[in-house]
Amino acid sequence: MVDFRLDGKIAVVTGASRGIGQAIAEALAAYGAHCILVSRKIESLREVEEKIKQSGGKAESIACHMGQLDKIDALFNEIKSRHGRLDILVNNAATNPHFGEMTGIDEGAWNKTFEVNVKGPFFLIQKAAGLMAASGGGAIVNVASVNGVKPAPMQGVYSITKAAVISMTKAYAKELARHKIRVNALLPGLTETKFAGALFTNDAIYKYALQGIPLNRHAQPEEMAGAVLYLVSDAASFTTGTYIVCDGGSLA
Repeated sequence: MVDFRLDGKIAVVTGASRGIGQAIAEALAAYGAHCILVSRKIESLREVEEKIKQSGGKAESIACHMGQLDKIDALFNEIKSRHGRLDILVNNAATNPHFGEMTGIDEGAWNKTFEVNVKGPFFLIQKAAGLMAASGGGAIVNVASVNGVKPAPMQGVYSITKAAVISMTKAYAKELARHKIRVNALLPGLTETKFAGALFTNDAIYKYALQGIPLNRHAQPEEMAGAVLYLVSDAASFTTGTYIVCDGGSLA
């Protein structure tokens, strides 16, 4: 039988304070995982943690800056100290400080986008792999974007980082397979989150984006969680090095 249960699993979800990350964390906890919620500010995680606990789930919060290696080291030292293992990693945290043409971005914004969107996930996987391998394997999901396949107007640099995440997913999947660690990606389409606020506050941009979606609507964060639940569960035991697109048909 297909088994989506995650009882006894230790899961890390980055960018879990809101939006897609929050929806994923709540879903994993609902299916039995102990969720470690990660974001830059601990205060922003407490509400999500409490919501999960009130629903009967297990969760805790740890602050970590995804672009700083010393903070990532400290995060995994804490996970090892508290739990001694890690079974699931969802790399969801991302940033997009520059909404505009690539010719107008400055070095600071470029560096920040790559630090959080590429450097952070890369080293999070590197650290997670050590814990997972020691306990017999695990599952990793990188939240990329349809922009990584089809770059979006005014989001060029962000799109480039998400293309890198897709490539990173495939490369790590090949390298970590021998340790029984599966690595896959989720490619969300237009989703109503604070992160995507610039797309929803501009009517012209929103209508343009909507024209490219056959289902003729945007998604809610909760509509991304099911794909991640599949990818981290035993139901996907033979699935690695690929991605699931949840975009209403925009890449069709």
